[in-house]
Amino acid sequence: MTPKEVLALCREKDVKAVDLRFMDFPGLWQHFTIPVTKLDEDIFEEGLGFDGSSIRGWQAINESDMLVVPQPDTAFIDPFTQLTTLVLICNIQDPITREDYSRDPRNVARKSINYLKSTGIADMAYIGPEAEFFIFDDVRFDQKAQCGFYHLDSIEGEWNRGREEKPNLGYKLRHKEGYFPVPPSDQLMDIRNEMMQTMIDCGLDVEAQHHEVATAGQSEIDLRFQELVRMADSLLIFKYIIKNVAKKYGKTVTFMPKPMFGDNGSGMHTHFSFWRDGEPLFAGSGYAGLSEMALYAIGGVLKHAGALCALTNPTTNSYKRLVPGYEAPVNLAYSQRNRSAACRIPMYSPSPKAKRIEYRCPDPSCNPYLAFSAIVMAAIDGIQNKIHPGDPLDKDIYDLPPEEAAAVPKTPGSLDAALDALEADHEFLLRGDVFTQDVIKTWIKYKRLNEADAVRLRPHPYEFCLYYDI
Repeated sequence: MTPKEVLALCREKDVKAVDLRFMDFPGLWQHFTIPVTKLDEDIFEEGLGFDGSSIRGWQAINESDMLVVPQPDTAFIDPFTQLTTLVLICNIQDPITREDYSRDPRNVARKSINYLKSTGIADMAYIGPEAEFFIFDDVRFDQKAQCGFYHLDSIEGEWNRGREEKPNLGYKLRHKEGYFPVPPSDQLMDIRNEMMQTMIDCGLDVEAQHHEVATAGQSEIDLRFQELVRMADSLLIFKYIIKNVAKKYGKTVTFMPKPMFGDNGSGMHTHFSFWRDGEPLFAGSGYAGLSEMALYAIGGVLKHAGALCALTNPTTNSYKRLVPGYEAPVNLAYSQRNRSAACRIPMYSPSPKAKRIEYRCPDPSCNPYLAFSAIVMAAIDGIQNKIHPGDPLDKDIYDLPPEEAAAVPKTPGSLDAALDALEADHEFLLRGDVFTQDVIKTWIKYKRLNEADAVRLRPHPYEFCLYYDI
């Protein structure tokens, strides 16, 4: 869509307001709104000013002026606003130099694809995330100097079998049995259908929706793979729609990886493949139908997995899900069918176009622009340096003898450890000026100060259960 076509769409749909959206550094969508009468073709070139110092992880107060530059091909009508509103996703620029801002996550993603093209390896990276989430009926939480708590509730929760609901109909999902019972046990079918249809109305290509494994409303909606930047854009629209449809039903959604103890957490298995001149490059005659390039890509991802976790699993809560001994893929190995391996090769279709790598570690708390870019950069490094991943691990990892299991490398056990890994291993991210030193240092500093240290310094409620009577 061109600027002229965007303006024509505004006239056709009788748009009254234009919402300009962009991603902050940690990973939340931000926005401001202008009357449609203020939108003209020049804005798509010149942009509009805003205060960059108020955005997390961005400019200092003495360098606060920034520009948002709307991208016409991202336009869609907001399905939730009372006033007809057009949404435009924006790039961020410096108003003096007119250079793209290095800490704009969307800029990082665009640079990662440009770098991939410059290497001659491929001209396209397709990404297909499977983002899981919980739909809750009620959430309360607080943290003060003298107290801290959280409380979640769901009509589906196993713990509500004995609750007085006038009447309680008894259809509660047992822990780890939410995959795939039909209604009435699955009580969220209509909500997920509305989420799915709203996504389709907004231009997203939805493949399926279903209940996930956990009790208490764990769900998944899958999008068809797309080019990297477009998929990151789509994932933000995806989250926006899911949260607002849930709100319409008086419910609340979280993409926290592990909001609930004793049941499955929410991952974001991320499928990726490289293409050139319209042809897939990961299909071949090797293991699981992979090409040599695909094996090297796996080698790069496994080699850099520790550093990747700082970007693909970027919260302290992420490491409540990535725990050895459970289904979460903490084992840095690859396999064609073993879901406890970090890299899996899906075998659903024999078509070369379907051949891809599924990286199972990421979770939906990540900033998708940064996470997808980092995965691609690790794969490029593997291909350039011919990093072979070794032999596949097709055995049940949890039935291995202790000495054999101990030899399988694992993901970091905490956000601190992942940040340490990124600090020690990020040269592969700097190539092509995709992630700059400033971006890496700012990310590590922000995450340590505002998240890792903030959680480490506060007492945990369970510590009172363990230690109060000492």
